[in-house]
Amino acid sequence: MNQKQLLRPVADAATLSAPLADFNTADAVEYLNTLGLPQAADTLAALPVPRAVKLLEAPELQHAGELIAALPPARAAALLGLMADDRATDIVHELDAAERARLIPLLAPEARQSIQLLLSYPPNTAGALMTTEFVGVPADWSVAQTLQHIRQVERSRETVYAIYVLDPLTRQLRQVVTMRRLITGAPEDSILDVAQVNPPVTVGPLLDQEEVAQLIRRHDLLAIPVVDAQLQMLGIVTVDDILDALIDESTEDVHKFGGVEALDKPYMQIGFFEMLRKRAGWLSVLFLGEMLTASAMQHYEDELARAVVLTLFIPLIMSSGGNSGSQATSLLIRSLALRELRLRDWWRVALRELPTGMVLGGILGVLAIVRITVWQLAGLHDYGAHWVLLAVTIGAALVGIVTFGSLSGSMLPFVLKRLGFDPASASAPFVATLVDVTGLVIYFSIAAMILGGTLL
Repeated sequence: MNQKQLLRPVADAATLSAPLADFNTADAVEYLNTLGLPQAADTLAALPVPRAVKLLEAPELQHAGELIAALPPARAAALLGLMADDRATDIVHELDAAERARLIPLLAPEARQSIQLLLSYPPNTAGALMTTEFVGVPADWSVAQTLQHIRQVERSRETVYAIYVLDPLTRQLRQVVTMRRLITGAPEDSILDVAQVNPPVTVGPLLDQEEVAQLIRRHDLLAIPVVDAQLQMLGIVTVDDILDALIDESTEDVHKFGGVEALDKPYMQIGFFEMLRKRAGWLSVLFLGEMLTASAMQHYEDELARAVVLTLFIPLIMSSGGNSGSQATSLLIRSLALRELRLRDWWRVALRELPTGMVLGGILGVLAIVRITVWQLAGLHDYGAHWVLLAVTIGAALVGIVTFGSLSGSMLPFVLKRLGFDPASASAPFVATLVDVTGLVIYFSIAAMILGGTLL
């Protein structure tokens, strides 16, 4: 035990594990998450090994790496060795270098080799997500031999719903057999006789997880094999693993779209100063951007002094442009993420958003003209002798600003993707700030053309 464990009083194992006796895995994980780290580690150490492994394999378990680090090294290594390779690798990723160096040598050779292999791949790739625990059988086996093999190894495999048929000499992937086709085959049939007709769908270990998800969805797979350049099986990515990864990535994109640096922990687990660091950077950038708005207004100070009534509609003008830009940005970010669009499609999007923005701006412009007219004629507010020209100015400005907002909001994700950045960085506040500055220029330029010689 390490020094912390020696100083910590450990309760009786039966006492610690008693509250979890009637819990299923999900409820037991939720219970562990409510405990402090020392008590959670003691409880985990008191549980039977199979039960502890099941809890550690649950992605919902918080601080799994810290829990493993708090256990005696032999116990920690035993649990890691019995876990699914991909989940064990996720936990090892959470450990610092010293803890990894302490625990990895204690693992059984097979588990150590698998975890080190998975650690070698970049994050968010098929190799990092895959598990090496799949059912693979030689191509010269029969259906009966394959079924007997599955009975022997099913507890140690991630899934048995897909069986991968390998060349007996090279271990290259030759075919995939579903469990349905296997159990409907005659025992004496060759495994290749019941295999699917189409060539197997495979991915390389460096393929991005979003593209892996697209292939799984397109081909309606429960798992997809990961192969090297020689088509030798490295592992499989299962649909539940890719869903967990995509949920994490979607959460990160949502944070970015809100103008916040992505959080790597649940909200309540982020420390005060870390939360400030995550939010202050983007907020400062947006503030500096909004300072350009103040500069633009200063540039039109004389116009504002001569026609104070124009200031009444600045919030309306700016928010409408920002809203249209945010709409376009959110639609395009999602389409790019789903691979519905490619970078080369930018001109098609521009040609679509240009008339869309003009029509949307026209709708808002008509609403603004009607509002000014009703208020003037009903005596709710006096916009002056030139109120008709003012209404036309506001309507025309909305057409221009909403069109610009839609066009710039739709193009910004393409620009960021072309520069190698995440399109989700085109956050709604960022787009709104961009449109605010240009919106003022458009507004006062149109006002100068229409109201020149009257109010201006």
